[in-house]
Amino acid sequence: MLKRLTLAAILLATPTLAFSPTETQSLAEKVSAGQLPPVAERAPDQPLIVDLTSRNRQIGKQGGKLRTLISKGKNIRYMVVWGYARLVGFDENYKLTADILESYDVEDDRVFTFHLRKGHKWSDGHPFTTEDFRYWWEDVANNEELSPAGPPRYLRANDKLPKVDIIDETTIRFSWEDPNPQFLTLLAAARPPFIYRPAHYMKRFHVTYTPIEKLQYLIAAKGARNWAQLHNKYDNMYKNDNKELPSLQPWVNTTGKKAQRYMMGRNPFFHRFDTKGQQLPYIDTVEMSVSAASLFPAKVSAGEVDLLAGGLGFPSIPILKQGAKRNNYEARLWPTGAASHIALYPNLNYFDETWREVLRDVRFRRALSLGIDRKIINRTLYFGLGQQSGNGVLEGSPFYNRTNSFSFANFNPQTANDLLDQIGLTKRRGDGIRLLPDGRPLEIIVETMGERSEEIDALQLIGETWRDIGIKLIARPSDRNILRQRAYAGRTMMTVGKGWDNGVPSETTSPIALAPTKQDTLTWPKWGQYFQTMGHSGSSPDIDEANRLLDLYLAWQDGAMGDGTPKTRKEIWKEMLEIHAEQQYIIGVVSQAPQPVVVSNKLRNVPKEGLFTWDPGAQFGVHRMDEFWFDDSEKTAALQ
Repeated sequence: MLKRLTLAAILLATPTLAFSPTETQSLAEKVSAGQLPPVAERAPDQPLIVDLTSRNRQIGKQGGKLRTLISKGKNIRYMVVWGYARLVGFDENYKLTADILESYDVEDDRVFTFHLRKGHKWSDGHPFTTEDFRYWWEDVANNEELSPAGPPRYLRANDKLPKVDIIDETTIRFSWEDPNPQFLTLLAAARPPFIYRPAHYMKRFHVTYTPIEKLQYLIAAKGARNWAQLHNKYDNMYKNDNKELPSLQPWVNTTGKKAQRYMMGRNPFFHRFDTKGQQLPYIDTVEMSVSAASLFPAKVSAGEVDLLAGGLGFPSIPILKQGAKRNNYEARLWPTGAASHIALYPNLNYFDETWREVLRDVRFRRALSLGIDRKIINRTLYFGLGQQSGNGVLEGSPFYNRTNSFSFANFNPQTANDLLDQIGLTKRRGDGIRLLPDGRPLEIIVETMGERSEEIDALQLIGETWRDIGIKLIARPSDRNILRQRAYAGRTMMTVGKGWDNGVPSETTSPIALAPTKQDTLTWPKWGQYFQTMGHSGSSPDIDEANRLLDLYLAWQDGAMGDGTPKTRKEIWKEMLEIHAEQQYIIGVVSQAPQPVVVSNKLRNVPKEGLFTWDPGAQFGVHRMDEFWFDDSEKTAALQ
């Protein structure tokens, strides 16, 4: 079956022949000085023309600076997330559609033919062509020094890599023997797997194209061990910290690294235009100021922000409301789309053998879940506006099952105590805390990245009810990177975070997050490492249910179980969700908690209501931040 999908059917409004681009005022001086070509030469031959009015949005005007906050310099990567320029991406109805690509053809989930926009250019004006794909595939993904484990796992279908054919300058084909139904969805992710690179730029750091003698100076200057490490230092498509690296995003980093204020300037070669011929993004500059997350609410209240969500929790609402009228902004509440807004991750790969055996006992994980008073947490932290449920899909997904969502999620300390007794954890010390078989106290250290105050508050409330079942909870804040590295090495006992990113999956959504396939699922990091590296690191799953999840995920991808048993993707999703509900691998606490979203009253085209989620959606990305614009007129009514 051949599917040809193009944005024309969804977002394109006018025929290409009627397209007449207008020069961006902020770039006119550079054009006049000959520093930039005119807009007609900067645009692709067939740009993406966005019909805003058909989506109940206003055609905007160009210009202005949008102010936002980040808690650390490395979070400038969020501009790659929010800019959301993808080969294919989700629209506001979470349907896949072409974006950077002009169109694409799909044959039976095996053959994917990509058609690039002729005349499309990188942010430095160099042509974006299939050479950029070829370079990544042949010179990066298949280079043993740059990619010792070979091409990434997501490019394997039934452990087989694709055949990559460069048809011409604007056409490339990826072909697999077996189905690879998750391919397009992964390309649309908040953190996409970039399967292309600006070859003209990166070749200067590649030994195949630049003599090693010329590279030695840069290797020494950058403190790199070899040319491969040098190449990787410059190859930061997602990190967004190399201001020289050409981009296809709507805004590009103009500041570089290690600043307190980062300026993201408009990409003069961006491929999207509105129906009036105005090149997007509307906003010229995004200013990202670094500040402690604890100061975010105060800075918003003082009028220092035009758009912000990350770093704001529900407890921030009172102070956000205080400054709203005075500083002309609105604090909206969007529901979060993760399977659980707060979730516990017991590490089944914990290095301590005694603790590992306890954590792997399903009765222990069920007892932990039954020992949480979710109603109190929901009322205390969210005024009852959240949903006190476990980690499961949300209403709105065809897989929603109330029984699964509330499995072991009712507060029942008596049953929790009984389960712990059944395990044999009957001995207690004087203060009532149970003892492990080796005599150590049953003290669970839950590590948190410390980026959300509500996690700490929730852990305090959980600790109070866990003490009643003989368990002491110790919360330990940690840096995100340090925590993850500790977890990957099996050094964390338990962590807290959000549940599955996508709480509203459909039949075409990959269930990859439900199986031990990724090391950043902190309930089984070593099993995820093993899968991602094809056995080169980590360890293979040694629990039947975990292996069943892996088999089911591979069956979803391949279309049948390993023994040839037919099984629909809907049935696969259903069984995987039931396993998780029974096993409590991730212990959800509260879902659909409201996320504060601060929006200047002068900022247009920001949805009044929206789902705030990482995948799918990329937070602001699915709402097309490049279409936001400032209305400087006296009108300051609420946005549509």
